[in-house]
Amino acid sequence: MARRALTTTATAFATAAALLLTACGGGDDASSDDIKGAGDNSPRPTASKSSAAPDVKRPVIKLPGSFQLKFENWTSSDPVEQAVLDDGKEQLRAGYEAIIENDPDSKNRAFYDTKNGFLQSRQWIKSYTDKNLTVIGKLPVFDPKVTLSKDKAAASLSYCTDESKASTRNRKTGEVKGNPAGTDPEVFYVISMGKSPQGVWQAVSARSERGGCPQ
Repeated sequence: MARRALTTTATAFATAAALLLTACGGGDDASSDDIKGAGDNSPRPTASKSSAAPDVKRPVIKLPGSFQLKFENWTSSDPVEQAVLDDGKEQLRAGYEAIIENDPDSKNRAFYDTKNGFLQSRQWIKSYTDKNLTVIGKLPVFDPKVTLSKDKAAASLSYCTDESKASTRNRKTGEVKGNPAGTDPEVFYVISMGKSPQGVWQAVSARSERGGCPQ
């Protein structure tokens, strides 16, 4: 697809989804104060309730039929772990929604990121939109694991994706590209997350490794 793994540093939040692209795109001079909605979990009109934080309204994330995220076994018997999974899932969906809608400043994505996290994920989104690319196909997201801090105020969410049936499409030319031949389609991700005062689990940073999924 277009979620090529970039670097394994925590600052490379763009790795949380970078299929195919050989670079994450240029840096951005915007400060966190310039990004509306990042780190701001105030209720929004188009939101749905979450079992983890029933008083907080989540944005409604919409993806077209041309791109399908398939979350496999995305459940836990532990309610805190399930809350991390739920918000982690919506964070990823919001990122692809932003790419498809050509919206690097997506408020929906910003809702699920800390301010610093959104500066990085915005760079990832722009690595598509600056090249007039959108995403199509199917992307399974599987083998999720949650590790909670002792105070349960922070968490690490890891999962794998399989890009073999996902591609990028140029908005202007219609050209479709998948991963180059010989590329391992599986990518392993680790997302560092923190719990906001409102009870929303937000992405702080991420790292990825192509071919790093447990066998």
